[in-house]
Parts: sequence; C-alpha cells; structure tokens
Amino acid sequence: MRARIFAEENRKWWTLGAVAFGLFMIMLDNTVVFVALSSIQSDLHISQSELEWVVNGYALTFAVLMLTGGKLADMLGRRLIFIVGLTIFTASSLACGLATGAAFLIGARVVQGVGAALMNPATLSIITATFPPRQRGTAIGIWVGVSAMALAIGPLIGGILTEQINWSWIFFINVPVGIAGIIVSRLFIDETRDESEEQRLDLPGLISSAVGLFGLTYALIEGNNYGWSSARILASFAVAAVGLATFVLLELHQRVPMLDLSLFKNSTFAGANVTMLLVALAMFGVFFFNSLFLGQILHYSPIQTGATFLPMTVLIVFVAPLAGRFSDKIGSRWLMGAGLVLLSGSLLSFSTLGVDSSFWDILPGLILGGFGMSLAMTPTTAAAMGSVPVDKAGVGSAVLNSMRQVGGSLGIALMGAIVASSVSVRPTNPAYADQFVDGYHNALHVAAAIAIVGAVVAVATVRKIRHPEAQPALEGA
Repeated sequence: MRARIFAEENRKWWTLGAVAFGLFMIMLDNTVVFVALSSIQSDLHISQSELEWVVNGYALTFAVLMLTGGKLADMLGRRLIFIVGLTIFTASSLACGLATGAAFLIGARVVQGVGAALMNPATLSIITATFPPRQRGTAIGIWVGVSAMALAIGPLIGGILTEQINWSWIFFINVPVGIAGIIVSRLFIDETRDESEEQRLDLPGLISSAVGLFGLTYALIEGNNYGWSSARILASFAVAAVGLATFVLLELHQRVPMLDLSLFKNSTFAGANVTMLLVALAMFGVFFFNSLFLGQILHYSPIQTGATFLPMTVLIVFVAPLAGRFSDKIGSRWLMGAGLVLLSGSLLSFSTLGVDSSFWDILPGLILGGFGMSLAMTPTTAAAMGSVPVDKAGVGSAVLNSMRQVGGSLGIALMGAIVASSVSVRPTNPAYADQFVDGYHNALHVAAAIAIVGAVVAVATVRKIRHPEAQPALEGA
C-alpha cells in the first residue's frame, strides 16, 4: 500500500500537495490579518496609519515583485524559487509573531510579501510543467479550491486564534506549515526551468515593472484615504504610467525580454487575463465590503463573519476541480461565461440585503457565488496557462496573478469610493447603517455589470486549446 502511494505515477499529486502548502499560506495571509487588526493595535500601541501599513506593506511588495518572481522561476528553476520564497515567508511569519513594535511588524510584513511574490507564480508554473494537458485543468481546479478555502477561512481562523489565544498565532501558524512544505517540496517536486533560449536577468525590465506596479498599487490602495485628485495620488498614477510605458518599450526591444509581449497576440491568453482582471475587480471589493456589512451592520462577530462564508467556500473546494476537469474536456470558453453570469446573479442577490437580513437571506448569494467562482476562476486559469508554452509558465503565471492582484486592489478602491459617496455621517450616527447599505447596494450593481462584461470578453476571446499529449520534460531533481 505504501509503495503504491509513493509510486512514480502518483508523484505529480504529491507535487500538487507541496505547492498547495505554500499557496494556502499566501492566500490565508490575505484575509487572516483583518480580524486581528484591533488586537494588534491595542497590544502594540500603534497608530491607525501604521496599522494600515501592516496590511499595505504586504500587499505592495506582493504585487510589485510578482512578475519578477515568475521570471526568476523560469530562469533559475521553479522548485528553487518556490522553496526560497517559502523559506522567506516562513521566517518572516515567525518574525511577525515576535514583533514588539510597529516598525518591526511592518518590516516583517514587507519581507513576507517578498516571499509570497516568489512563491505564488512558481506554484502555478510548477503545476503547468508537471501535469499533462489532460489532467492540468483538474490540478488547477484543486489549486483554485485551496486558494478559495484559504481566503474564506482566513477570517474564521484569525477570529478563533485572536479571541482564544493571541494575535501572534495568526503568524506562528505558518511556521509548521511552511516547514512541512519545504520538506515535501524537496522530496517530490522535480526541477524545471525555461531552456528554450538563452536566459539572463532583464534588469531594466525588472526595475521599470516594479516602479510601475508600485505606483499603480500604491495609488489604488491609498486613493480613498488621500482623495483621488490629491497631488500624492495623481503623482503615483503618473509614476505608474511612466514606469509601465517604459517597461513595454524596453520589452519590445530587448533581445531576451523579461516578458515576451508576443504572448498577448494569442487571443486566449489576452482574453483570459482580461477576464481574470474583471473577476477580481468585481469580486474582491465585494468580499471586503461583505465582511464590513456583516460586522458593522448585522453585528456579526469575527468568528460568525468567517463562518458565514463557509457554504461558498465548501462549494468552491468541491466544484472547482470538477470545473477544471470539464475545461480539460470541452474547453474553458463557455464555462467562463456561465461562471461570470452566475457571479453577476450572486452580486444582485447580495444587493437585496438590508439591516434586518438573516443568514438565510445571505445564503442564495453564497451558493450562486460558490458555483460562479468555481466556473469562472478554474477555466480562466486553465485557459491562460494552457495558451502559454511550458517554458514560459513562470512568467505566464506571474502575469495572470498580477492581473488578479491589481484587479483586486482596483475593486476594493472602486467599491470603497462608491460606498463612501453614499455615507456622510460617522459610524456612531443612527443614519450610518442605512447610508452604508445604500452605498453597498450601488457598489454591488456596478460589480454585477462588470461580471457581465467579463462574460462577454470570455466568450468573445477564449478558444479551446488543443495540445499534443506529451509528458513534460523534467530536469533531474
């Protein structure tokens, strides 16, 4: 029995398990911190602006270095970069838990973002290089399911650890998971890299992309705080425009570019990335403001808020692999379209909620959202990665994940601006709840329209990819 479990034909599933460890940690850290912020603030005696940078420091480095992480994985080896990123993430998680002041905690969170940026593109590129096309969609479905589960149970785990033990344990929990991930990665992941042509580090491309993504992400994160017409935010957008324009010009003329822009000539790759941007734009801001709605308007505790999303999470965990399997058989196009229509229906269902709503009023939107996210995210990811040569899987994964990250930041900023436009009183004012709900409904209507646009883009651009069945070429571990 043991010999069968560890047999060579099962090695790829152990590889998937190893990258799932790292992915779970990255996604968990996107949401687990939110419910612990008030405890961190009172325990470390830090200001509101410092508290915001506990979140933003991680988000910025994660978004800015993602493309760099993908290129390094293709160039130096995907297993190597994954393990380096996992090691950095695990060590910085320990440092976060041991922090005794704002500066130390923010610095450790910035380093955590570096580890995540190295790990995240590598997880998807390792799957693409390891699994043959006929099984790739199923593997990506499991990847999506793990990601969704971590995002959804983050508030629940964060609430339990913060309320029952101490906020430090939201970071300490990463340490044993990370160590296990490193060990399993060394044992079961074979090394792969881009061997299609000469490889060298495109330093100008790396710097210009980092500057452009930093300016864009910073502006999206801080736009509602400083005002969209403030000098700081306009300057950040200007830096982003100059940085990204310089990056594109450099990549068009580099002999060995960091990002091969010819990938975007493939309508399926381009369409899948635009669809991912729109999915994140529509849904990530809604997740954030759904949590605020449950906590501030319905007065749910952190644990109750986390538990409320479990029906949606369970559906994604079970349906996403099935969606991946179907995308292997029939292609991604119509699954993506159907998923985005269901997401639009989910958002419209949430827009009927009010100050007196119960869990049973929320449940239909969660069910529609669970099916919709599964049908949208898995086939979109499979379409994007299936249209990229395996040699370029790291960069292809980085582009897709960057689209998701930028779309998520833009979604939170957009939904925040819409909600804020309807609220003119402080949260302590009796009128606040009704004003918040009005803004929340307006934001949901906009998000539903964005999801429909995403469905149109998916159906118009994505085509079924036919691969010759071949085993991936692996370099000896």
